[in-house]
Amino acid sequence: MPESVKRSRIKDCWPVLLKIVSKVLFPGTMRGAHLLHLTLLVSIVSVCAHGIGLEDKKGPLGNLVLDVPEATPVPFPIYQFTSTEEAETYHVSGETEGKISISSDGWLFLEQPLEWSHDKNHHLDIEAWSADGETVDGPYSVVLQVVDVNNNHPVFSESQYSGHVREHSPAGVPFLQVSATDADDPNTLNAQLRFSIVNQIPNPGNGFYFGIDPDSGDIFITEEGAEFLRARPSVTYSRGEVRGSPDVLKKKFEDYCIPRNNIPLENNPFYTCIERAERREVNLLQDPDYALVVRAEDLGGGAPNALSSTTRVNIAIVQNLWVSPGSITIRENLEGEYPMYLTTVHANDPTALYKLVQKERLSFPFTISVDGKIYVTAPLDREEKEMYTLVVLAEDEQGVELEKPMEIHVQVDDVNDNRPVCDEAVFEVQENEPIGNQIGVLRAYDSDKEGTLNSFLGYTLLRQKPTKPFDRMFTIDQANGEIKLANKNLQRKEVSQYELTFNVTDGVYTTECKAIIKVIDINNEIPVFEKKEYGTHSVPELAEVGTTLLTIKATDADDPGTGSSRVEYHITAGDQHNLLAIEVDENTGEGRVYIARPLDYELQSIFSLQIDARNPEPLIEGVEYNENATTFVVIQLLDVDEPPVFEVETLNVNVPENITVGTVIMTAEAKDPEGKTIKFKMEGDEHNWLELDADSGELKTKAALDRETVEQISLIIIAYETEGDKQEAEMLVDIQLLDVNDNHPKLQKTQGFICVQDMTPLTLTAVDKDADPYGEPFTFSINRKSPNFEIKPIDGTSAQLILKKKPSSDLNATVPINIKDNAGMGITQKFDVRICNCTKLGYCYIEPGAHSWKLGMSGTIGILAGTFGFIILFLIIVIYRIKKKDQQRSATSGEAKAML
Repeated sequence: MPESVKRSRIKDCWPVLLKIVSKVLFPGTMRGAHLLHLTLLVSIVSVCAHGIGLEDKKGPLGNLVLDVPEATPVPFPIYQFTSTEEAETYHVSGETEGKISISSDGWLFLEQPLEWSHDKNHHLDIEAWSADGETVDGPYSVVLQVVDVNNNHPVFSESQYSGHVREHSPAGVPFLQVSATDADDPNTLNAQLRFSIVNQIPNPGNGFYFGIDPDSGDIFITEEGAEFLRARPSVTYSRGEVRGSPDVLKKKFEDYCIPRNNIPLENNPFYTCIERAERREVNLLQDPDYALVVRAEDLGGGAPNALSSTTRVNIAIVQNLWVSPGSITIRENLEGEYPMYLTTVHANDPTALYKLVQKERLSFPFTISVDGKIYVTAPLDREEKEMYTLVVLAEDEQGVELEKPMEIHVQVDDVNDNRPVCDEAVFEVQENEPIGNQIGVLRAYDSDKEGTLNSFLGYTLLRQKPTKPFDRMFTIDQANGEIKLANKNLQRKEVSQYELTFNVTDGVYTTECKAIIKVIDINNEIPVFEKKEYGTHSVPELAEVGTTLLTIKATDADDPGTGSSRVEYHITAGDQHNLLAIEVDENTGEGRVYIARPLDYELQSIFSLQIDARNPEPLIEGVEYNENATTFVVIQLLDVDEPPVFEVETLNVNVPENITVGTVIMTAEAKDPEGKTIKFKMEGDEHNWLELDADSGELKTKAALDRETVEQISLIIIAYETEGDKQEAEMLVDIQLLDVNDNHPKLQKTQGFICVQDMTPLTLTAVDKDADPYGEPFTFSINRKSPNFEIKPIDGTSAQLILKKKPSSDLNATVPINIKDNAGMGITQKFDVRICNCTKLGYCYIEPGAHSWKLGMSGTIGILAGTFGFIILFLIIVIYRIKKKDQQRSATSGEAKAML
């Protein structure tokens, strides 16, 4: 704790100390209280001396949970309670166990130290009393929690530990465990233990043969121990031999103690082990091979104030008979009597039954006897399998493993029992090959072990067929089989191939091998064209790509089917634009001259071609290509009237919709291949907004453009010849009209009504034909602050018109609504509102648009009804009179008939 903090807290102690001193010195104080205060004074002074602030140890009387360290010196002040009431003294009750008291001025203190135990707390009741013993404050519940301190040493479960481990055991595998406990709080570092080995006796080489897991206490052998630990000599027993039997001991004595064996006394297992091992089995503590001093330390180990304990661990090293004999080597095809003995294994349990298993699925010529002797049952062949892995199992009669499986490797040693074998060998050599050059390597191999003399091969040339022009045209390296040319004057015309016979030997076996050497023709002849010139050939300039113009051919006198006689054709002059090419027919050797790219009479009308014939193989030194390997041909193009050609086939143009009338939008550019005069015309101007200059190709506006009518204008501009066939060409022009802010938002409805019964707001919706960023969202507002209406936005295109207070009578109002688009453009628009009493269906009795000089909907309906009624009455009267006249005519006619 910093000194400044300690001084501050000591300073805070002075008022309390003065108060206690006054009570101690006050004459009227009782002697018991005097002594108590004096004792507490000493404790508080000790607390203050350690820099513990008393402000943390006092407070009003109430329910509290306090921590108290165990085994603290007493008396120990815990906490001073103060009461808001006029208390004369304080009282404590509950689980005090006679160790907890409280002073008259409220100091709760310990008279005896407390001990920590698991889940053990002290529950107290504290109250303040008056002078007459009446409770004036409380009782309150106070819980004392005893805090554990590290005051207990670790305790081992045993005073000494004993164990044994077999020699040759693997490192890191536990064979013994020590354990210890600590009575301190297990949830703290006070009870967290770590184990370590302090000493090993004996300790040869100052290296520990044993290790311990610091957390679990498991003891194991180290890598050094696995290498150097050895057991004392011991007598071994075989299956069926009874330990301690007189007959068996007599036989063991004869085996080890008869002088003919010359076993030194100190190495005689019968003398040294029967006596000492049996005694050690009785009491390992008296005669261990190794003794370990093991420490258990709390606080997680390594802390300066940690508590620790030690114990002794006695260890005996037990002889391990289950040891691999190591790798076994046996010669292949070994002659002798089979089964043939290889080695013996011993389990530590003399009753063990042995079994051999194999990892591979091949033949397994091995077996094992009941006493652990391993035999090979037949001769081995290294070329079939070079190494065998034997897995030996030791089991009891129920098949339970007594030992871990043991692997034994059997290596088959090679003998020279295989002949050399040669691969098929075919090589090529040119006629002019320099002497000493390598022609090839004779591939031969021996199945005996690689890298030994059994597989080392030697090479000798026996015969050459034919023997011309010389008998020794080739040589072979005796060590590596490299074949070289030994003489010159190879002539394919005389000898096309040689057959060589070689002797290949491994020192014991010999094999004859053959090699074929083919003589390859050299390129000493040049191609010769059949014609020096192929004349003139005509072709229309619009002939399709791939059209054959003519066929040419050159021949080569070199050996057919080789690179020396193969002919390639190259156009070396007359086709600077690479419009023509030549394709070779591999079967006939002919060259097809064809059109590789579109021809253009105006670009080049005559091709005076020079064509050279060449071989892919280089010519030999001293031979060069001459005029016989070159021919000439003339290709003449026939002019064809071609249509005009635009610079581009498609053109995209962006134009603002408010462009000035008469502005040039674009200029069409085209030309005629033959140089004829061309003019332009246009199709697709449905709105008649544009005009095209027929001579210059300039496209202008002749009327205002409107993006809201159409966003894109697609035109076809045609270039046409004014003479001849008057051929045409087309170019597609897409004119994209770019939006400008030339439209303001408009209300979709300009009138509405509000029922005074529910005052439902009116929804105003506006539209703008412009696109982003000149369209929505819109801003709605009322030009001047209105006492009756307000407007609130709904979304980017709508707002609510709200009537703020109910009028005393029906009225018509016109509200000026200002609507602006996203770019701030807009105008003020009138919206007529009819405020009225409504029908049950929610409609006004008089339409909002009705005025004194106009009829409303009901008046209009009344007039229309009266009009229709008058028309119907008029029709009834007319029809009645017509019927009456018809009746009169009928009567007159009847009278006339009667008179007749």
